[in-house]
Formats: sequence, C-alpha cells, structure tokens
Amino acid sequence: MPSITLKALSPTLHRKLKARAALHKRSLNQEVIASLELIVAPNQPVDVSAALDRTRSLRERLKLRATAREVQDYKTAGRR
Repeated sequence: MPSITLKALSPTLHRKLKARAALHKRSLNQEVIASLELIVAPNQPVDVSAALDRTRSLRERLKLRATAREVQDYKTAGRR
C-alpha cells in the first residue's frame, strides 16, 4: 500500500488534526486520509430525498415547532 510522509507541519495544524481525529474517534493517520479524501475525491451527488427524510426525522425527534414569523425573525436576527 502506498504511503507518504508529511514534513514541517506547524504545531497548530498538528494539534487541530489530533483534535479532529479524537472528535471522529480515528487515529491521526485515519483522520489525515479522511481529510485528503474529502479534498481530492470527486463530489458525490446529494440525495435530496434522503436528506429531507433525515431532516424531517430529526425535527420530529426534537419536537421543535416554530411559526413562519418566528423562523423569519430568527433568520433576520442581528441583521438590522
């Protein structure tokens, strides 16, 4: 399997990668590979229907209800 060596990483970048790896419960190596795959992999088409289903399911579980006026107020909050 091919491999690469990364040199001259800044301490900040190294720390951020380690934090992301911990967040995703991956090794540092796995996190770097996952990050590179996101950058160089061709864009995958979005399944809009599945995304809407997930959103509806989440909203139902959270039982959040807002009127159209409340939604508009949230969207414009801080813009005035």
